[in-house]
Amino acid sequence: MQKVILFYINQIYDGGAERVMVNLANHFAESGYQSILLTSFREKGEYILSPKVNRISVEEEERKDGKFKKNFRRTAYLRNTIKRYRPSIVVSFMTEPIVRMFAATAGMSVKRMISVRSDPKTDYKSGLRWLIGKLVLPMAQACVFQTAEARDWFPRRMQKRSRIICNPTGDSFYHINRNPVRGKIVTCGRLVAIKNHKMLIEAFYEVQKRFHETSLEIYGEGELKLELQAFIDSLGMSDKVFLKGQTSNVEEVLSQAELFVLSSDVEGMPNALQEALAAGVPCISTDCPCGGPAMLIDDGYNGMLCKPGDTIGLKDSILRLLEDRQKREAMGEEAKKRAKMFSSDEIYRQWEEYVAEVISE
Repeated sequence: MQKVILFYINQIYDGGAERVMVNLANHFAESGYQSILLTSFREKGEYILSPKVNRISVEEEERKDGKFKKNFRRTAYLRNTIKRYRPSIVVSFMTEPIVRMFAATAGMSVKRMISVRSDPKTDYKSGLRWLIGKLVLPMAQACVFQTAEARDWFPRRMQKRSRIICNPTGDSFYHINRNPVRGKIVTCGRLVAIKNHKMLIEAFYEVQKRFHETSLEIYGEGELKLELQAFIDSLGMSDKVFLKGQTSNVEEVLSQAELFVLSSDVEGMPNALQEALAAGVPCISTDCPCGGPAMLIDDGYNGMLCKPGDTIGLKDSILRLLEDRQKREAMGEEAKKRAKMFSSDEIYRQWEEYVAEVISE
């Protein structure tokens, strides 16, 4: 009898967690499962689903209802979908969808698997959120964490039935033909506060005083786009720092990058950093909570780490690598070796084993 797995998340447009869920839904569909992906609403430019995945959505486009009405409608739809398809397991990412999943499965025997995708010390800091993290989430039969630091915030009973699994990185990133452009520094990520692109721009402002041929390309969209552009203009760097928007060809971007820099204050397991490492791009990242970059990078060996919010430290790291070609090349080679730990084949194998174990219990 074919096993049924149901994935639930709000949307599959933009975002690392959304991309991982789409990749997992595709993989399980290709691996013999009946794979169902339910979203709360649809968006333009969504990640591409395999035709073998049964895509369902509560709303054809996001409805701007009040919080109670919205949650009631989406929870009821999820519950009816579970009753209809009788999945062996329901997998949900992100706090809001996870809470709805618990409400929708109340009184049902279906297995519940969740994944914590960011820093719980930030997401579940106080009040109702703290109660959700400490009391609601541990009711899941299984949880996938991205780092040990994230796992250790939760109750021990939840830790014992969890796994730490990195994000899968597509095979194409391991086979990029690198032809870096001298001085081209690249980053990828949503234009939101926690990514701290302003710090990166400030660090680059100092870097370009010594290396005049350098440029900084920032890929991604977000609420801070106009603010960041105004900041770039105020520094007189509109001819050196470019907000490039979304890209559908990250591989080409990485093929030309001399350095990849991640300046975040908080990260789960950053997809963009994994992809850059797999491509063999010399990488610099903040050593931010909840420990994802530190799991991926041994400082000074296969990349460089600096403190979150440390503009001077970030500037010094960039200068060090721009000054030392031999160091850059050695780091790029070691980055590709380390990246084998999160190849798609390896990560999908870990997910399959864990899902099968939970279903069989």
